[in-house]
Amino acid sequence: MPGILILNGPNLNLLGTRQPEIYGRTTLGDVEAMCREHATRIGVTVECAQSNHEGALIDAIHGARGRLDGLILNAGAYTHTSIALMDAISSAEIPAIELHLSNVHAREDFRHKSYIARVSVGMICGFGARGYTLAMDAMKSHLKALR
Repeated sequence: MPGILILNGPNLNLLGTRQPEIYGRTTLGDVEAMCREHATRIGVTVECAQSNHEGALIDAIHGARGRLDGLILNAGAYTHTSIALMDAISSAEIPAIELHLSNVHAREDFRHKSYIARVSVGMICGFGARGYTLAMDAMKSHLKALR
């Protein structure tokens, strides 16, 4: 059974209360429960983690190397700034999907640049919390195609 790390970056611990007009009212706990339920339905395992600290995110990505089959990453603002996260994804040698709750391309110009996109098989953005299950479906399909 394929294993997927669902990793959330800075400020995503505040989901449901932080700018709900942009990010919705679904909490991170709700998202993680939704992902676990969906994993059971589609036949994958998931591990969920969140950190506001870049180094902890890098450690989680490194920890997935050789142990899990895919990464779904909502790096938050680090998407637009972190070469270190980009390098960690490259080093992990597992496919990654970049995920955003909002449509970053319809927002401020600085959100249009992504270091994560350079090392991702794809990006899902703008579908709110539903994006997580869409990303899980996409990752499962991608992993199946690799076999």
